Amino acid sequence: MAKLIERGMLEKVENHLDKDEISLIVGARQVGKTTLMKELKSQLESEGENTLYLSMDIQEDKQHFDSQQDLIDRIELEFGEEHGYVFLDEIQRKKNAGLFLKGIYDQDLPYKLIVSGSGSLELKENIHESLAGRKRIFELPPVSFKEFVKYETDYEYSDRLEKFFEVRKEKADRLLEKYLNYGGYPRVVTERKEDEKRRIIDEIFSSYLERDVSNFLNVRRTDAYSKLVSVLADQMGDPVSYSKLSRDVGVKSATVRNYLDYLDKTFIVEQTNPFFTNKKKEITKSPIIYFSDPGLRNYSIQRFGHLNTSSDFGELFESFIHNFLKREIQHTGLNVNYWRTKSRAEVDFVITSGNKVKLPVEAKYKRLDQPKVTKSLRSFIKKYGPDTAVVVNLELEETREIENTEVEFIPYSKFLFSFEDLLEA
Repeated sequence: MAKLIERGMLEKVENHLDKDEISLIVGARQVGKTTLMKELKSQLESEGENTLYLSMDIQEDKQHFDSQQDLIDRIELEFGEEHGYVFLDEIQRKKNAGLFLKGIYDQDLPYKLIVSGSGSLELKENIHESLAGRKRIFELPPVSFKEFVKYETDYEYSDRLEKFFEVRKEKADRLLEKYLNYGGYPRVVTERKEDEKRRIIDEIFSSYLERDVSNFLNVRRTDAYSKLVSVLADQMGDPVSYSKLSRDVGVKSATVRNYLDYLDKTFIVEQTNPFFTNKKKEITKSPIIYFSDPGLRNYSIQRFGHLNTSSDFGELFESFIHNFLKREIQHTGLNVNYWRTKSRAEVDFVITSGNKVKLPVEAKYKRLDQPKVTKSLRSFIKKYGPDTAVVVNLELEETREIENTEVEFIPYSKFLFSFEDLLEA
């Protein structure tokens, strides 16, 4: 049996167990939500706590979700009037899940609810309104690079991971290539054989199309939906043109927008919007699409496990930095945008607070030998004058000053640990 991947989210949810709010764990299909819940359940049981696990994916359990009273009756059968922890898995399969949970929560019963669900319109929209003030959302992404490295090194360096990156640079770079090739779905990570990894990612995507897209979202043209995923994967990092996507995929622009919305709400992709202050000179509408998992992106363009050149890795490295930034600023009130002008000057990422620039970030999958600041970054610095700008690369660590802005050239391995300090610089 493969060893479990230690997930940082476990501690975050664990720390919320003593709060009255519902702990709501959301994320894409097969990113490890059920495993996380079962780990929490085991921990609580080892401490002598009452627990109950029910899943909408288990036929025998479904009957207990027919009504609120049916579920309460089942819980009372297990716990009586004693306090206990109730784990409800795959709740998105329950119609009007938000209202269903609200009705149970508002009865002020002595039970703590820990609920999980894959991405859906219900979970990302209606459930927010139904459970306002009654829940905290924990979004579980695919396995992060740090979690991946710890797993791959048998947790030998868990308490000194930053030092590992500093001392074992070649090993870290090889692990980055592996991560960018295969991604972070837990079953893909733990499988050692390449052909089995490919079978697993195929199963994950096929299951997503069949169960979430076709059955849950009622998308009839799953062929067009799948093709859109492939086109987006091939054009990752470029601003979206709805009219061009419409022609490429063979559906109306309005349908393309709907499909993109579904992809976002099911945690497959994330849309990054442009930062602008001058509507005449800067791009103001088109988002850029990044995939939440590099392996799924590679699979959709038949490159899963087959990347080997710098150009192959360049777009994925950019996406890797994007996903890291998104996770780091979650719940901080900050945003990740990109900047691009009509004269083609561009900066990969701009961390913003409202209209205020906090930190521009460029991602370069290169072994830079000198701290050369691009014309685009110079243009951005001249216009917005940030205190600090960052160029994340493979190994160069140096600082240059451009118009009173400190431009920090930082290896990705150090950036993963110093981002918070850079944000406050």
